[in-house]
Amino acid sequence: MPVARLADRATLLVTGEPAEHFLQTLVTADLDSLAEGEMRPSALLTPQGKILFEFLIGRVPGGFRLDVAKPAVEAFSKRLALYRLRTKVAIEPGNEPVYAVWDEDVAAALRDQRFPDPVWRVYGAAPEGVEHCEPADFERLRIRAGIAESDTDYRGSEVFPHDVLLDQNGGVSFKKGCFVGQEVVSRMQHRGTARRRLMLVEADGHLTPGVNIEAGGRTIGTVLSASGCDGFALIRIDKLADALVADAELTADGVSVTATVPPWAGFALPEPVAAGTKADAAGDAE
Repeated sequence: MPVARLADRATLLVTGEPAEHFLQTLVTADLDSLAEGEMRPSALLTPQGKILFEFLIGRVPGGFRLDVAKPAVEAFSKRLALYRLRTKVAIEPGNEPVYAVWDEDVAAALRDQRFPDPVWRVYGAAPEGVEHCEPADFERLRIRAGIAESDTDYRGSEVFPHDVLLDQNGGVSFKKGCFVGQEVVSRMQHRGTARRRLMLVEADGHLTPGVNIEAGGRTIGTVLSASGCDGFALIRIDKLADALVADAELTADGVSVTATVPPWAGFALPEPVAAGTKADAAGDAE
């Protein structure tokens, strides 16, 4: 089984008797249903509903482990401390190596719930009897699965959870009640106003992160990350639907591409709108 140490990831431990209630009122995932043995995607949002910090969360004795991009650890810890006030929880760095394992089940590992196929997280000592791989091997797997991460694929405060499919993989609960930014993302969910979506893209040549996806000379999205000819992009799905109906070629930096919904995601492209009747999206759908 392949394993890669993820040097760009780090952990925070949030412990203490009130830890679950404290985090449940802040983050997007529902911790009441969080089972032992799993790491679930989640996020801390701005009051305007955009992702400030995105992470994996799982249970540890006496609290929770938060698996986050290493450059964001200090800022994330400080933000949690601001919300803590007099709540008696400890927020401390985990100081443990982070490993990703895939292709086979692993004893004592934690299932990474973002992936449809078995992918695991291991913290501390590396599992024995495994094939050690480069982090780039895991990045290739992650990109081809359409799993976006903050600080790697997008910057904080720039995207909504719906944009990067946290509403599709259990990263956002629309039933648990209030959390920071809840009103905005719930309105997007119930009104169906999410128009930007992460989609898999495949090119006839090399894909470069940051280049625009164009259809008929009109920009409809941006490539976030890529590995060779495969990648994923943040795309205006209403504009994509219109382009497909018009049989317009999709290109990225002049290279022909195809765009598809990740197989594990449950959203569909909207019905195309007749020419001359559609206004550009505004407000919380931008």
